[in-house]
Amino acid sequence: MTVVAHELKASYAFIERNFFLTRRYWGWELAFLVYSVAGALSISLIGADQGSPTLLLTLMVGAIFWNYLSVVFSWIAETISVERWEGTLEYTMMAPIRRSSQLLGSVLYAMVYGLVHTTVILIALILFFPQVDLSGADPVTAVAFMLLGSFSFVGIGMIAAILPLLYVERGAQMTFVLQSCLLLVSGVYYSVDILPGWMQVLSHLSPATYVLHGVRAGLIDGAPVSAVLGDVWPLIVMGAVLIPFGLWAFGRAERYAKRTGKLKRVG
Repeated sequence: MTVVAHELKASYAFIERNFFLTRRYWGWELAFLVYSVAGALSISLIGADQGSPTLLLTLMVGAIFWNYLSVVFSWIAETISVERWEGTLEYTMMAPIRRSSQLLGSVLYAMVYGLVHTTVILIALILFFPQVDLSGADPVTAVAFMLLGSFSFVGIGMIAAILPLLYVERGAQMTFVLQSCLLLVSGVYYSVDILPGWMQVLSHLSPATYVLHGVRAGLIDGAPVSAVLGDVWPLIVMGAVLIPFGLWAFGRAERYAKRTGKLKRVG
């Protein structure tokens, strides 16, 4: 068996393992799905209350696609937390596989899981708001930006996964702080133009800003990808930079954790 085939098989093993974890804790997954649907509906009802179809659709897009990006981010960022919770962290880190193979498996499963999760929320919102008109939307643009945004968030997720590796007691909670900061500066439910000047600068460093702008352009304005190329190249650059940097940073953090005995600690 070639090295590539071996590593791909290892990646699939992590995809399968994550699927079994989801199935084992199906009650929690159902509760999280209900929570996500209720949250998306609560946000979208603001637009319905104001009687503005454009505002309603803007908030729906923000709620739906932020859910997708946050699910992808959370699955990757919590990789270490899940391993520690299951009591398998030390065994996984000592296994004879490349760390990139483990992270690749987690990334692929996160994308599929996020897509399924978001599809359910999308269907629920469409059924709840039948007045929403998507006849002029360009779904190709929306899907393209979802995929580009996913890869950009992968790098950030890898960096965030370092936190529970190094900070055993509070590392998992720190990943949510990072996620909330991205939510604040990315214009999920409002235009970034209303932010203070220094926060607008930070918004340009968040891939979610470009993803949401591109998705809204495709679904609300019916814009093709060629019309929003200004939002495409930042996502490509971020993905190309953040993923290799995330792998490098995680590798450094892993070696430090092994030297200092943090893998053995479970709480």
